[in-house]
Amino acid sequence: MKYILTNIFIFIVLFSATAQNLHLSFFAGFSNYQGDLQDKGFTLQESHPAVGLGILYELTEKFYARANVNFGKISGDDKKVSKNAVRNLSFASPVTDIHAGLEYHILNIYEHRLVPYVFAGISYFSFNPSAKDTLGRTIYLQPLSTEGQGFYQGRKKYQLGQLAIPFGGGIKFAFNDNVQLGFEIGMRKTNTDYLDDVSTTYIDRLVLLANRGQQAVNMAFRGNELNVGLVYPSDGTQRGSAKSKDWYYFSGITLSIRLNGNRDDAGRVNKTGCPTNIY
Repeated sequence: MKYILTNIFIFIVLFSATAQNLHLSFFAGFSNYQGDLQDKGFTLQESHPAVGLGILYELTEKFYARANVNFGKISGDDKKVSKNAVRNLSFASPVTDIHAGLEYHILNIYEHRLVPYVFAGISYFSFNPSAKDTLGRTIYLQPLSTEGQGFYQGRKKYQLGQLAIPFGGGIKFAFNDNVQLGFEIGMRKTNTDYLDDVSTTYIDRLVLLANRGQQAVNMAFRGNELNVGLVYPSDGTQRGSAKSKDWYYFSGITLSIRLNGNRDDAGRVNKTGCPTNIY
């Protein structure tokens, strides 16, 4: 699916390179996630800079096809969430999101300066959760199968590239027919509970040790790093919650520039020159 979405992105760029209805878009803002190590919908503590590049193709004056590539980072840390501090788990992961979909403007942006909009589509995203060990080294968690993924009680090893359902909305301000500045929030509903490498229960320490080694045991339970009296939990002890899947999202400023803006599909110069209504 990654290659399909990438090819769609390239096709739209090549097909639309000389079209009058192509808009080049830029994104700068923040990325964040919600899951077992961060249960709030939004927190500045775990926000990270994100950037993106995309294109919009004007199907009508309200409907657009859109394709974007966004780059960001997500993270979570039990020490910042008091109720889970004893567990002492943390993670960080880069996120690359390739998105294709449709965008709908509630108002005609060639008639109004301020226009709300919504969008939805499909995304392919890649991630790779890691954590720092006691020596400060970056340890990638997926190969360690910290909850027995790939060898224990039918738990499948999670893939580092998966599909998500993107949706969201924003508002745009039109400087003129060709330049628009906006603010957008884009949610990504995933089908995995392992963005943070935490989902279900602890497995028996000796079983994990035999299958993945001491480093997997060290990264699966880290409460003893804060309190040396704590011992590795017994098999089946709750480690995370699989009741809901993880989310990630992007929020920030967008800038879109209409290329070949002197003409529309009918060959006319511009469209209206400048939006006439503020709302």
